[in-house]
Amino acid sequence: MPRNRLFTVLLPALAIVLATGLPALAQSPAAMADYQAKLAAYQEARQPYEEQAQAYWDDVAAKRRIRNDKRRAHVAVLLEDYVLDQPPVYTGPPRPIDPQAAPGPIPGEAPPIPVLADFLSNAKQYFDFVPDRPQSEVDFKRAYAKAASEAGLTREQIVGVYAFETGGNGTYDMQAGVSPTRPRAISPAVGYNQLLSTNTVSILAEHGARILAAVRLKAKAVSGAAKLALERKIEALKRMIAHSRTGPQRWGDWDKMAKTTPAGIGIHAAILDRDIGPLLQVQKLATSVHFARMKGYSAPLTAPELELMNLTGDSTGLDMVMMPADLRTRVPTANFFQRNGYERNPVARRTGVVGKLIADMESQMARGAQSPGARDLATAF
Repeated sequence: MPRNRLFTVLLPALAIVLATGLPALAQSPAAMADYQAKLAAYQEARQPYEEQAQAYWDDVAAKRRIRNDKRRAHVAVLLEDYVLDQPPVYTGPPRPIDPQAAPGPIPGEAPPIPVLADFLSNAKQYFDFVPDRPQSEVDFKRAYAKAASEAGLTREQIVGVYAFETGGNGTYDMQAGVSPTRPRAISPAVGYNQLLSTNTVSILAEHGARILAAVRLKAKAVSGAAKLALERKIEALKRMIAHSRTGPQRWGDWDKMAKTTPAGIGIHAAILDRDIGPLLQVQKLATSVHFARMKGYSAPLTAPELELMNLTGDSTGLDMVMMPADLRTRVPTANFFQRNGYERNPVARRTGVVGKLIADMESQMARGAQSPGARDLATAF
């Protein structure tokens, strides 16, 4: 066969190999038979586990509704109002890889989580907003400490949450799961108390006027180029606040906006701004303190208690905070998570019960508080 004819015949196959990165011409019947056998074994083991797991997490949700109803009616929550078994654990074979599957997202798999570059590009495109970054990490810590003090939060609370969430050396632009060797995020959480993108959208929707007033107050205290820069920032912030208030004002709708719309993704870039970012993070924690007081918990929240609310949500966290000590040793941590969140949380899985979770948090906070970053934050107060 002439060389050019041979090239023409092989070109389509070569294109497949280059496009998919797979040895498309090398799939043997034996390889496919082995895959089918492993897939059947996986499905046989996985199906009963999924049925058991679904029943378990349905029970967790039902018990949570019972506890919420009791609290609204001012009725005491009892041990029987929690699921006392640990979640089932899958111990069967892993799902095999289809040798004929093209690379890329697995069908049904969630799309990649946006990272800082996505937040920034969408913020610029939809709100003409470019965050004013701090000149140094210490500058951001000082702004954060000042905002926290003005909101009535203590140094112990702030440093404890920071130590737990970041290990004591986190930066203001730290995103969960991202490192120099790992570009993919495990969460949109960013910053000292790892604020979620949904938190940023919801805080602007609910407390935007307060944050806007704080930035306006800064603008009044300066002149010249600094004042013009703040005024431009205020206009962009107003656009973001207005967008956060479009549509229904519910957590589920804010969550959808923050995670699935370009403009919503862009709003999260505000957390990187040296004037707005500290206010957003502090507002999240201050809201938790206010929520606890509204629900009748008048004692000052310790750093681990505040972090429980920051980690799992105000209502769920307060459920653990208000739990009697004797129940904490028996109630599994799974009662306070959705299934996906629990499966992504190694601390909740490892500790098993509420009492051990709190003790582990206290230990992590104590260790993290000795790190240079945590010491800098403490000094900023």
